[in-house]
Amino acid sequence: MSNLLNKLRINRLLIRPPNLGLEFFFLSREKLLFSTELFSAKLNQQNFLLNSILFRLLTKTTMTNITATQVKALRDRTGVSMMECKKALTEAGGDEEKAIEVLRKRGAAKAAKKAGRETSEGVIVTKVEGDKAVIVQLNCETDFVAKNEAFVALANKGADLALEKGVEAAKAEVEPELKALFTKLGENMSIEMDVIGGEGLAEYVHGNGKMGAIVNLKSADAEKARDVAMHITAMNPAVIQPEELPEDLVIKEREIWKTQLLHEGKPEEMIDKIMMGKEKKFRAEQALVKQAFVKDGGMTVEEYLEGNTVENFVRRGV
Repeated sequence: MSNLLNKLRINRLLIRPPNLGLEFFFLSREKLLFSTELFSAKLNQQNFLLNSILFRLLTKTTMTNITATQVKALRDRTGVSMMECKKALTEAGGDEEKAIEVLRKRGAAKAAKKAGRETSEGVIVTKVEGDKAVIVQLNCETDFVAKNEAFVALANKGADLALEKGVEAAKAEVEPELKALFTKLGENMSIEMDVIGGEGLAEYVHGNGKMGAIVNLKSADAEKARDVAMHITAMNPAVIQPEELPEDLVIKEREIWKTQLLHEGKPEEMIDKIMMGKEKKFRAEQALVKQAFVKDGGMTVEEYLEGNTVENFVRRGV
């Protein structure tokens, strides 16, 4: 506008505002320029306000789209508070991976970047107290951490708490310490535990501390119970009795056997009979009482027990 006025070399301009009818008035060039600049400033101010309102609306919309399920999933991966997880998800537009990046940048989730790493090492702890037995599996990433005193102490504390308060209460109580170790030792960790009850309890942990078992016999027999716990640790049975083996597992094996036998050229009329024998052997191999006793291969576990029976057992290993 200024260039136009200079070019035409006019100092005054006749303006006819559309809302003033026939009224005319003159503005000096300076007033006109001031009015133009003022209009431009007000327009910019209005655009800024409009953009601010739009941003708030968009932000509000994004926040309402973050579900409790998303927040919980992120919390499970990172160990960060629900509020921080929600803020990170909001900033990331609901994208979990981006939310983890946001948390890392804030330093709120050092553990998040390790959440996907495999925990293939760890320690097994077993204890018997009165009519309860517990087995704890505390996992980590490396053998170095698995031998750490604080790490092993936490596994033992979890076992004591599980015997005293139950599994769920024990997990809840050790969780803060687990997260603290998580950060201190720089490795992903997880903890699992089981408790069984009875009168014929025993426990066993292999010398390397990486596998163990707890077992309950119907009748108390400390020596036999411990031997059976050792057998379970070494042989890893799936069930106690052959008939307890899940049917879907047997069906899957039968399909494999049939395919193998057909490829071997076995006659159709013989296949069913052969498969019956294979199934009987397979069930026996998976069942504790039918397995050859680890301390004496000349007898089964059932024979070693001499009429006593196994009520239940739990085996764990890393």
